[in-house]
Amino acid sequence: MFEILPNWHPIFVHFTVALLSISVALFILAFVVKEKAWTPSVLTTAHWNLWLGAALTVMTIAAGLYAYNTVAHDDPSHAAMTEHRNWAFATAALFWSLALIAAWRKKQRREVGVLFVAALVLSSGVLLTTAWKGGELVFRHGLGVMSLPQSEGEGHEHTEGQNHMDDSGDDQDKGHDHDDDHDH
Repeated sequence: MFEILPNWHPIFVHFTVALLSISVALFILAFVVKEKAWTPSVLTTAHWNLWLGAALTVMTIAAGLYAYNTVAHDDPSHAAMTEHRNWAFATAALFWSLALIAAWRKKQRREVGVLFVAALVLSSGVLLTTAWKGGELVFRHGLGVMSLPQSEGEGHEHTEGQNHMDDSGDDQDKGHDHDDDHDH
């Protein structure tokens, strides 16, 4: 395997989230707009997105477990990884169940019902929570990144959100350490 990333989880997870989210949106659309000529096409697309997303979840979970066991981390990030992993297992179980239910309902030629749509919306919330927690691992804990750039040179040291000037022009410290010589 060629090394473009520390692991492949980010590649799979983005497709999984996109496919499942689009599926939920299309099922909602088909449920709301039942009598249009294009509704069957929307439902077919919704089903395929759900099934493909659920299938891809297998590889996403596998790559996530690989990342869980291989990325460098400390105790706080380990706790965050474990929480994300647990949410991911719950999310996968929900969408795998929904994919099976959707297949059974389609085979039985049953319409999309309010309970199925409600389950999709609930599962979508769980999916987004899982994705948020995964983003926290990267952007708050710095997991899975190969290197962080040094802020060097003119125009590359941005302090937005760290130091703010009040109306008088006085620097207001927001709880961040200041380094007057800007060495990092």
